[in-house]
Amino acid sequence: MNIAVMGAGAVGTSVVELAEGYGHTVTALADSRTGVVDPTGLDTAAVLERKRSEGIVGDDDPEDVLEGDYDVLVEATPTTLGDAQPGFGNLERALQRDRHVVLANKGPVAERYSDVRALERESAGEVYFEATVGGAMPVLSTIADFGPEKITAARGVLNGTANFVLSRMAAEGLGYEHVLAEAQDLGVAEADPTFDVEGTDAALKCVIVANVLAQGDREYTLEDATVEGIKDVPASALELAHEDGRTIRLIGEVSDGDVRVGPRLVPDQGALAVTGTRNIVQLETTHAGRLNISGRGAGGDETATAVLADVDRLTD
Repeated sequence: MNIAVMGAGAVGTSVVELAEGYGHTVTALADSRTGVVDPTGLDTAAVLERKRSEGIVGDDDPEDVLEGDYDVLVEATPTTLGDAQPGFGNLERALQRDRHVVLANKGPVAERYSDVRALERESAGEVYFEATVGGAMPVLSTIADFGPEKITAARGVLNGTANFVLSRMAAEGLGYEHVLAEAQDLGVAEADPTFDVEGTDAALKCVIVANVLAQGDREYTLEDATVEGIKDVPASALELAHEDGRTIRLIGEVSDGDVRVGPRLVPDQGALAVTGTRNIVQLETTHAGRLNISGRGAGGDETATAVLADVDRLTD
């Protein structure tokens, strides 16, 4: 497959670096200001070195990437809320050209799911978005394999930054601000961690799961989710929970038509008490009981593997 990549952050650059190993060719790449296009395949090492040294990927325009020669558009620009632009517009352009789209960007399927599916129905292209929920974890493909109608609920830890903060607070008895500063020093938390610690990132992932499970019967957006973050969780609450054999984790839930995210008490030795940046999703099934899917829920290479797994699905 020939791949064009919109977005040259951690995920986009990892897709570019790993694509050849999956048997695919990157023919175009765009960052927020520039693009580079070569129908025969980019010299990816040179392009990424230019990005590192000069801050741009090439001398072309990002528009040239969208109009280039590719089979699959990988949309890896930052997630935005509301109209989900520019990600949604990039997806729309590709589908109008009957190209496939693989999303790492959560915005289009969290905020405009019905619009995405409507565009897909009118196109010869397909849309895949495994990477939008849980990084390398095969959450959406597992739902697809079982059938959404056979999944009755989903819950889990879906943000590594929030989980790192809570698990460090619990292990060391430290306060929120201290651990958050540590996470930022380690690169686990962004300079502006709002999306993570306020629960927005986890909520977007739960909204995507809810849309998949609803199968078009209802559309969910972030406005449909009840969301509470971790900023007001005191170290004393974690200490009290520990005395009772429990701990606190930021849990996202999709159940009975509701989407909820917030701090929850969970058994200290239970499956949901994952530590560090690890994520877990539990799927309740009608015939197979509870499935636990755990792994690295974020990171450039981890998310890129999910993107490239979707590209592989398009070749089947």
